[in-house]
Amino acid sequence: MNFINQSVEELHALAKAKHKEYAEAEPFPNIYFDNFFNEEMLEKVLAEFPDLKAKPMLEYDEPGQIKKATQGEYRFGEYTKAFAHFLNSQPFLEFLTHLTGIETILPDAYFEGGGFHQILPGGYLKIHSDFNKQRWSKLDRRLNVLVYLNKDWQEEWGGHFELWDKDMQACRKRLLPVFNRMAIFSTTTFSYHGHPDPLKCPADRSRKSFALYYYTNGRPEEEIAHGFEDHSTIFKDRPGAMNEVKARVTAKDLVKGVVKQITPPLIWNVAKKMVK
Repeated sequence: MNFINQSVEELHALAKAKHKEYAEAEPFPNIYFDNFFNEEMLEKVLAEFPDLKAKPMLEYDEPGQIKKATQGEYRFGEYTKAFAHFLNSQPFLEFLTHLTGIETILPDAYFEGGGFHQILPGGYLKIHSDFNKQRWSKLDRRLNVLVYLNKDWQEEWGGHFELWDKDMQACRKRLLPVFNRMAIFSTTTFSYHGHPDPLKCPADRSRKSFALYYYTNGRPEEEIAHGFEDHSTIFKDRPGAMNEVKARVTAKDLVKGVVKQITPPLIWNVAKKMVK
């Protein structure tokens, strides 16, 4: 299965040609490519997107995020497994090394946090920096690769991928998550990113992506935030919008709390089980 229309030599040449652009990008090293993959093959991956709306493997509904995701590769179809293998293969890892300058990149074959991601209307992912250590190996997380799978995506639907500066004063890059767009960026304690505004797409649409994370054994001293050597996801507030998500979630929790107070415990517990 050929997921790209380039030879390995052409792939590496492209990475070397784009290295300076990647390294000097603001607000931290990043780049994106459009139509990087063979469109026909990527459409087959999209056709295998699992039904996370009805049967999510991971489901987040909290102040920082409302989204769904797969866990591991158990719900990958034939083409998705081949696609994941290519993105974890020697040619693509060498492409990432030439592009970023990061040596000895290791893939995550367990897809811890990676794989298919889906956000439904009203969902969001608040600006954040990612966990910086793999939970079980303690390797350092160095790169994210995001492949967007949204055909005919409209600007007014939102879902833009945003990159924010270290001081959380301004969004420095904003990308629409259109089909066959690949975003790559370095992950550190201060690589703040996300899509913080609730999604406005029609009820029959959702924001779909395929995520891969890459690691190394250690990281450069200048990337180490002392006191934060091993941290989970860090969510950040945007200037002038710091209460936007909190207020909406607090109102929801308030209604839930009132209902719980006036409902007998036995009925409340039965209702919770029925909802689940």
